[in-house]
Amino acid sequence: MLIPRHAHRLVQQALSRQAAVALIGPRQVGKTTLAHEIKAERNALYLDLESREDRNKLTDPVLFLSAYENQLVILDEIHRAPEIFPELRGLIDQGRRQGNRTGRFLILGSASMELLQQSSESLAGRIEYIPVNPFDVLEAAEPGIEIPLSFPLHFTAMPGIRTLWVRGGFPDSFLAASHTDSLIFRQNFIRTYLERDVPQLGFRIPAARLERLWTMLAHSQGVLLNASKLASSLDVSVPTVNNYLDLFEDLLLVRRLPSFHGNLKKRLVKSPKIYVRDSGLVHALLGLADYSALAGHPVVGPSWEGFVVENLLGSTPPQTKSSFYRTAAGAEIDLVLEIPGQDGLWAIEIKHSLAPRAQKGFHHARMDLKPTHSFIVYAGEDRYPLTEDVEVIGIREMAAMLKALWM
Repeated sequence: MLIPRHAHRLVQQALSRQAAVALIGPRQVGKTTLAHEIKAERNALYLDLESREDRNKLTDPVLFLSAYENQLVILDEIHRAPEIFPELRGLIDQGRRQGNRTGRFLILGSASMELLQQSSESLAGRIEYIPVNPFDVLEAAEPGIEIPLSFPLHFTAMPGIRTLWVRGGFPDSFLAASHTDSLIFRQNFIRTYLERDVPQLGFRIPAARLERLWTMLAHSQGVLLNASKLASSLDVSVPTVNNYLDLFEDLLLVRRLPSFHGNLKKRLVKSPKIYVRDSGLVHALLGLADYSALAGHPVVGPSWEGFVVENLLGSTPPQTKSSFYRTAAGAEIDLVLEIPGQDGLWAIEIKHSLAPRAQKGFHHARMDLKPTHSFIVYAGEDRYPLTEDVEVIGIREMAAMLKALWM
């Protein structure tokens, strides 16, 4: 089953204004599938640089790629041949002098880290980056998708969202034939990252240690980062833990959500909150195969919070600043958005409930920040006012509202 991706249109637009476009996202997220769609539409040349045969074609990249100067060239798994980045720069500059300024190269990498390190040095001013995330609540709602109604119906009337939350957004997991197949995919995904991908990037970190850290982060979904506690549990130093977290963040597997900092006379919490970005990976790391297992686990609320955070941040306009707000006195807002072109702050509280209520901490935080928009995102789909200036809204409508600001 092929689900249309929002990134498809963004890639086409970027290729029309820039010489090189890079798709950034973790493995198995659908970058190659998207690239093949672009290939068919533009009659592009596709090279998979994990293939020795295709890598051998680039022994002399200038000689080979010069033959395709009027054709889009797609380079998949570009980190396997980082030496060609300077050559791409020369080819792009040569094409510009000849009037061939856009749509030259579509570059795919397995994550942001190695891709950004290479391309930012060699292709500055010549490349545009497009994130490709796991499926979100808007893509999972595309017409024609049939989601198995195998979850308890008391949670919400939106089965696509239930499935997406429990299984996560990686295509092979979300579209798996059964819960068991989905869980096995995610377990294999975790193992592959730890045992193959991380070592291939040049890191000599014991896979068992990284798995312990990843699992600890899943247990601590959405809590304030305590690097000292993690370091003590792993028997390593705090700088080492921070290096591991940097690695997970560069691989787009973990998010550190910063605390809000403003000119307020309040004692603000300074530590970031930390999330495993894909909810399906949270559940796989904790051995939760289906909604029944998740519903009885302490992580159910934090997992929903992380799921909402990822979906909303994936829908916000570029250059949106995101944070959370918390004071020592207990005032708190789960997600604060500063959106370009929008006056004031957006305050978003997240509740895993069908009858959400705002706590005192949320109202106190709103008095501090004076946001122009205030929402409680909950597990249902109706939208209604809770107070004069706070609305209750479902995750799908909230994501659609944010997406409509720029797409």
